[in-house]
Amino acid sequence: MKAFQLDALGIENLNPVERDVPRPGPGEVLLRMKAASLNYRDLAGVLYGGRYKSPYIPLSDGCGIVEEIGAGVTRVKVGDRVAPSFFQKWISGRPQMEYLLSSLGGPNDGCLTQYMVLSQEGVTKVPGFLTDEQVATLPCAGLTAWRGLMEGGFKAGDTVVVQGTGGVSIFALQFAKAAGGTVIATSSSDEKLERAKALGADHLINYKRAPEWAKEVRRITGGRGADHVIEVGGAGTFVQSLQATRLDGHIAVIGVLAGLTQDVPIAAIFGGNIRIQGITVGSRTMVEEMCRAIEVSKLEPVVDKVLPMSESRAAFELMKGQGHFGKIALDLN
Repeated sequence: MKAFQLDALGIENLNPVERDVPRPGPGEVLLRMKAASLNYRDLAGVLYGGRYKSPYIPLSDGCGIVEEIGAGVTRVKVGDRVAPSFFQKWISGRPQMEYLLSSLGGPNDGCLTQYMVLSQEGVTKVPGFLTDEQVATLPCAGLTAWRGLMEGGFKAGDTVVVQGTGGVSIFALQFAKAAGGTVIATSSSDEKLERAKALGADHLINYKRAPEWAKEVRRITGGRGADHVIEVGGAGTFVQSLQATRLDGHIAVIGVLAGLTQDVPIAAIFGGNIRIQGITVGSRTMVEEMCRAIEVSKLEPVVDKVLPMSESRAAFELMKGQGHFGKIALDLN
């Protein structure tokens, strides 16, 4: 079978390899992988590393067909189309360290391969109307946005700020609109803002023209502030997120696209009774809940570009250039 493995840091060190097709043991399933998608976390791992030891197969997110099952498997059957869980051991409940160490695409081999063996507990059946590439966007970006809204207490009528037009932000826009919310989208690109508007964004802010975009959020909301902010920027945007959030509002801290550290006005947090929650994807149970909501709403994930597996390096370069809207996927057939 074909796979790509990272032999050392750098996109140029992402190399095609031939491996034997693995076989499932008791309680395990063999997946014939159909598609995979990229997250910023995957790019960061390839460029900067971390605790992951090379070589390993990148990409946490994929879609596969159950090709073979081991003894005792009952959750799925041969022919089922499934998505692997980002955290293979986080089935339900609150996060624990052992769960967070079971992620695919580092430290464990990920989805940039034509076949993979996983525990039956680490896969979820997916909505039938989605394409393979759309399914491959669900385990990380989709679930992160879903958890960021749902655990924040999102309800119909709430106002949500989404930052930029990457995978998590676009999913948050779609989930919020499907559930009756108002969405304020920010971006540095008018073209991308218009695409966000076509997906349902109610208000648009170009943060190049309005670097203190929290003032615009306050103006749009009549001075009240947003109920939720999906915070993917990190250090470069967090203070603005605080200023944009209403009294007793919620900030889901998800990404570090604009930096890792920042001086934070602590008084604004306790004075505003603002609830700040770090989000690292979620459990299999959350995936199942999200998939049920997708089935009902017929929500279709936004896949901007699909490249063949042979162009895996190009896919990473595309993500590095930040020219995409929504998700970048790879066809693994």
